Amino acid sequence: MSDDIRWGILATGKIAHTFARDLALVPGATLAAVGSRRLEAAQDFAGQYGAAAAYGSYEELVADPGVDVVYIATPHAFHLDNARLCFEAGKHVLCEKPVTLDTADAEEMVRLAGEHDRFLMEAMWTACHPVIRELRARLASGEFGRPRHLHAELGFRVDAGPDDRMLDPALGASALLDMGIYPLTVAHLMLGEAELLTATADLSDRGIDLDVAVAGRYPGGALATMTASMTSYSSRRCSIATDQGRIDFDDFHHPTKAVFTPYVEGEGSWVVEPGQPVEILGEEPVIGQGYGNEIAEVGRCLLAGLRESPLVPHEQTLTLLRQMDDVRRQVGVTFPG
Repeated sequence: MSDDIRWGILATGKIAHTFARDLALVPGATLAAVGSRRLEAAQDFAGQYGAAAAYGSYEELVADPGVDVVYIATPHAFHLDNARLCFEAGKHVLCEKPVTLDTADAEEMVRLAGEHDRFLMEAMWTACHPVIRELRARLASGEFGRPRHLHAELGFRVDAGPDDRMLDPALGASALLDMGIYPLTVAHLMLGEAELLTATADLSDRGIDLDVAVAGRYPGGALATMTASMTSYSSRRCSIATDQGRIDFDDFHHPTKAVFTPYVEGEGSWVVEPGQPVEILGEEPVIGQGYGNEIAEVGRCLLAGLRESPLVPHEQTLTLLRQMDDVRRQVGVTFPG
């Protein structure tokens, strides 16, 4: 493989546009081709972002010898079939999160990647974010004390028609899968693998979770509370309380920094005072909205001959899907088929 990683984008929805904008900012990454179910959509997308080729089918896209790796940007329900198509054509895959609707399909996707000896990574760009990576390493070192509680919330109001992928059960509509995966991921990265999750949710008249709240117990007795919503605007904050102070993000979904505030005993009974805040910044710059950092990670892995990323390993992807399967079971959400 050359030092330039040649990308294909499969589907041209909203997330594909965001991805393409960040792709243009990543050194050594080029947009070689785009594929859509409609040729006109692919051509418009290619013209907007400078792709060398545009195709009116996914089959033509994956057959292009000028494409090294494909970013799958379709709704969740189609990911497995799309990935199978890519692997059978010899392409590496970055698949939008969650990679599938459930663990069984994700395990099949991982199996297919192994069978065809291709790279596979879930597009969980949060795990590649420089600020998240730096905080995770320093928290694990004990620098900020022992984490005891994490709270994270992500939500915004979805105003869309019933056939939109965000509200259609057949397309995997779910506040948990679209938003809740981020709080669950941050808790996993900072606290370790959950030992127990307990959930409740408000469901739509079509049986999808519009709002979901999850409480979790993590290794060492740490606890987490996490919420996701498609009906309201959350603060998008995350905080981690430790036995030495607290860590706060202003927006953990797109962080620019985290801040640790130590607490020290003051005069009087049960009086504590904040000490000097410590800013946590990434060692690398954030590329674009952060998707550029996952693009760079894929490129690094491909040039190194890896088949999975150490930042987003297959087992981490599967673990989080198992957690979401459990939460969906608890709140009574199922998908057609």
